[in-house]
Order: sequence, then structure tokens, then C-alpha cells
Amino acid sequence: MKVIIGVDLGTTSTKAVVYNLQGQVQAHATVSYPLFQETLDMAEEDPDEIFSAVITVLTRVMRQVKISNAELQGVAFSAAMHSLILLDAAKQPLTRAITWADNRAAKYAQQLKQNGLGQTLYQKTGTPIHPMTPLSKLIWLRHEKPELFHKAHYFIGIKDYILEKLFGQLVMDHSLASATGLFNIFNLDWDPKALATAHINAQQLPKLVPTTYQLHGLNPAYAKVTGIAPDVPFIIGASDGVLSNLGVDAIDPGVLAVTIGTSGAVRTVVDHPVTDPQGRLFCYALTPGKWVVGGPVNNGGIVFRWVRDQLFAPEKLTAQQMQVDTYDILTTIAGKIPAGANGLLFHPYLGGERAPIWNANARGSFFGLTRQHTRAHMVRAALEGIVYNLYLVMLQIKKMSGEPKAIQATGGFARSELWRQMLADIFEQKVTIPQSFESSCLGAAVIGMLSLKLTTDLNIVKKMVGKTNVHQPNPANFTIYRELLPIWIRVGQSLAGEYQSIADFQRKYASQATQQAPK
Repeated sequence: MKVIIGVDLGTTSTKAVVYNLQGQVQAHATVSYPLFQETLDMAEEDPDEIFSAVITVLTRVMRQVKISNAELQGVAFSAAMHSLILLDAAKQPLTRAITWADNRAAKYAQQLKQNGLGQTLYQKTGTPIHPMTPLSKLIWLRHEKPELFHKAHYFIGIKDYILEKLFGQLVMDHSLASATGLFNIFNLDWDPKALATAHINAQQLPKLVPTTYQLHGLNPAYAKVTGIAPDVPFIIGASDGVLSNLGVDAIDPGVLAVTIGTSGAVRTVVDHPVTDPQGRLFCYALTPGKWVVGGPVNNGGIVFRWVRDQLFAPEKLTAQQMQVDTYDILTTIAGKIPAGANGLLFHPYLGGERAPIWNANARGSFFGLTRQHTRAHMVRAALEGIVYNLYLVMLQIKKMSGEPKAIQATGGFARSELWRQMLADIFEQKVTIPQSFESSCLGAAVIGMLSLKLTTDLNIVKKMVGKTNVHQPNPANFTIYRELLPIWIRVGQSLAGEYQSIADFQRKYASQATQQAPK
């Protein structure tokens, strides 16, 4: 049986899935690792922990199904976007991996927006100006950690680091490059103006390659540990976002992919690079002739986790004792509350926000609280607020690519029937949930198959996604949401003027709050 392995380097875990060439899962493994958040805006990971996770998951899946190297066709990669690692001349890390969620470059991203340079760069790179981007992070490092910045010989991402250790090659695919803010999406090369703004040169960055690029000659030490022969090809793959579109079969014109995992996104595929006149949407490469346009949100399932941990701690403890999923308990509670949560609105900006408002200082809020509202209303409002925010992203995409024809949804939220129905009701669209396992891993596997000439057409994924769940919008519910959405939008616009003020206050007293927090 011929198989291919898809590996996804995620923000909090690395996954490997073995698929046969029909897309059926043969084995899978996951290894988690911590996110370091030692200050208010920090979000870093240890690159060597992630490398160790890659070796572990590959070793586990090879042993689970006892794959022979004659059966293994290749290993293909997906990775989270916007990470930055500084390396010295010996290619040893000088920093941890600074992730997309790190907001310490907020001031410098704001300066780029205000002086007009940011919009100029966006129109070339397709990457919205935000502290998430390596471009903004490099400016921050140069100003606030100059000794570290000038000591660095290379500036790379997490996938580049993994592949350099495995193969001794420093390469970056066009997809992840197009999420750096340093890559010109029209000529597929590092952009001179962006490099000058970051005060670096192209020799300090990885070699650019297409998403189907193959690496050969796996380091013998890692070949021995994993059981993967040195001559098995590794395919560089792409970013997790664009591969998720592929993995849920959202690559045809007019088909939207909506993802709610820890964070979230709304994306669609177009046949050429395009940018938004107001700089609100990204445009990232998938393969030649396929570009993914969309908007990412910071606040997806991580908000639901906050609700669980901070508002439903007793239920969480009970669930642990009973060995049941706390989230199932919470969605059952929320399901007893009518659509619209009796007028309680929630803006889910607990970690700043990217799309649709692109404001790292944004903060969350409940609006409309009365004595009649309960914790059940609050959890329902939180879930609705996450989807309202994604709906606004969809409206921006609609202006560029037209009315969506279909919605394919994926992510951890898909386990909740209530949340799936909420998406259909708020978007007023039929929502299809493919049951494909780990969409980014499957997308990577399909790119691998394309590279290895095991297929000539990405549409092979249609046969691989498996069964689907379909949710039709409920007219009684979407009538309620039609009334509430304009209020939700206006409230958010009213609060926007104070986001900077409250964020500055929180940063000013952050250390004091930490010292006084109960232990």
C-alpha cells in the first residue's frame, strides 16, 4: 500500500498523519509544546522543542503502521505563518521562535500604517501591516534589541529551521514567504523596498522555492531514529492556512473556507494575486495559478477556552472528575439560550485582533448586560461574537471575489453541532463540514502527491475529504441575527477609539497586577 505523510507544525502542537493515496487515514500522532508568554504581548516557542516534536510524531506514525520505505512515497509539510527565528553564523538560534501571536511590534506596525509606507508595502506583498508579521518584528528588534538584531546572520521561520536541521538546506516556500511582509507576490521574489525597511538583505533570508519543492538526503542520524530512509523525498509544502483550504476542498471559485481553531480565518481561492485597497485582507500563494485571499482572526477557540476557565471553573472540575469534555457541557448550556442571547453582545477581542479591524490594542467586552442575563447567556454570546467577527471578514472578501457560493468549515469548533448551526444562521448560508482528518495535514499530503506526480490535479481532494455534515440556516434565527449584527458593529466602532487608552493602561500596570495576583 502506497502512503504519504502530512506534517503540520502548529502553534501549540505538531501533528503527523499517514494517508493512503485515496486520503484514508492509516495512522496519526500529535505532540504538544508550551507557548511562552512571560510578558503581556509576548508569544514565543522553543524551536528545538518543535524539532523534537517533529522527530517524535514521524517516529510514532512509522511504527504504528510499520510502513516500509518502499510504501512511503514522501513526507510533506504545513506550518503556521509569521514565525521569526534569528540564527547566528553557525545557524544556531539566537532567539526562540517569535510567533504570529506576539504583539510586541505593535508600535512599529502602527507607525508603518500612519506614515503611508505600510500601504505601499502591502500593495506589493499582500501581507497586512500588523505586529504578527516578520517585517514588523524585524523593525521592533532593530530598535529595541539592537545587539541581538546585528548579531544575527539569518532571519528564518520555524519550518525553515526544521528543514535545515533535517537536510542542511535553508529554503522557504513561496506560501510562507508571502506571509512575511517581505515577499513581492507579483514577481515571486524578496521585495527590495520591504528589505530596506527591515534593514536586512536577501542573503540573510532563505532561498525561495515553490510549494512543490523536494528535499533529498535526510540526515542519517534522523533517518535512523524515525525509520525513514535518507532517499525518501520531503516536500516543503505551504502554510497551514492555504493548505486548510485545500484540505477541506475549498479551492474552486466562490467557495469559502471558514476555520475556527485556536484562532480562525475566512479564506477563498483566486487565480491571480490581488490586494484589498484598504489593506485588510491577505493574499498568500498556494500553487502557480492559485492564491488564497482572506482574513485571519486572533480570537477563535481560545476565547471559548477563556470562558471555560474563567467563568465555568466548577463545571470544568466536574467534567474532569467525570472524564467528560467541558466544552460539550458548555455548548449544552448555551443551547438552552435563544439565538441572540436575549440581547447580550460580546466582542471577542481578548488578544487584540487581526481581521477585520487589524488593531493589536483591541480588547474584549460584553455589551447589553442586565440582571436577567446568566452565565449561560454569556457563553452563548461569546460563541456568537466569534462568528459575528468572522462574518465581517466574509463581507470584505465578498467585495473582492463576489457572493460566496458555498462554505466549507473546519477546525475544533466543528465538533459542536450548536456552533456549526450558529455559523449557518449568522452567515445565512448552507455550511458543509467535511469529515476529513486534520485539513492542513491532508492539504500538505495533496501538495506532496502533486510534487511526486502521484496526481496532476489538486481537485483529487474532492474524493479524499470523506463524508460531510450539512447545516442549513434557520430563518427564525437569522432574522434575529440580522437585527443584532448592525448593533454589534456600531458598538465595536464606538469602542475602537478607546482601545489604545485601555491597552496603554494595562501595559503600564501589567507587572503590578502580576505581583498582586493570588497564587
